[in-house]
Amino acid sequence: MNRLTHIFVIFLLVFVLIVSPNAEKFEIAQIRYGGGGDWYGDQTAVSNWLKILKKRLGMNVSNQRVVVRLTDRNLYRYPFLYLVGHGNIQLSTAETKSLREYLISGGFLFVNDDYGLDASFRREIKKVFPKKQLKSIPNDHPIYHCFYDLKGLPKIHQHNGDPAQGFGLFHDGRLVVFYAYSSDIGDGLEDKKIHSDDPPHIRQQAARMAVNIITYVLTH
Repeated sequence: MNRLTHIFVIFLLVFVLIVSPNAEKFEIAQIRYGGGGDWYGDQTAVSNWLKILKKRLGMNVSNQRVVVRLTDRNLYRYPFLYLVGHGNIQLSTAETKSLREYLISGGFLFVNDDYGLDASFRREIKKVFPKKQLKSIPNDHPIYHCFYDLKGLPKIHQHNGDPAQGFGLFHDGRLVVFYAYSSDIGDGLEDKKIHSDDPPHIRQQAARMAVNIITYVLTH
């Protein structure tokens, strides 16, 4: 990102989330789902993510994560949903319908593969949008360059040898789902003591990708 664009993005974020008199604190809502896939994972990641947004972007943020079910009446209060897990995800018919309506109405979903999530997520997101396909997000996509200039989705945690890869689902040309496969951004955002073997530069990459995701969502 060039310097002029960088300054513009900061100005826009400040105006929307700080200067606006009716601005509420930005919140990240973590989805509680069924199926036994550890929906509650990365328990310190969201709060640390919010701190990073406050420090690096000057955003007015909440102090902690919010937990929601897809059928909660207040779902639309949160423009950004976070889903993480190690294994099976299972969405009910009502949850599937609610997520579809939320996404086509302007909401955004970030999915973090904490290893073992891939098969069930692909199955469930196909129920949400039967006629759509997850598409590989190329390394020149704005989500990797809208604030920090990254080479692509960083590999944070070495669960296996698979390369990190970003996938997206689009509706009417808008990216509504960003799926981080074999990267595990959440692990890199957790308290340092939880993954003490992660070197500082890896944690820095996770933080930068996390900032880019939010910047992209709020400016596109």
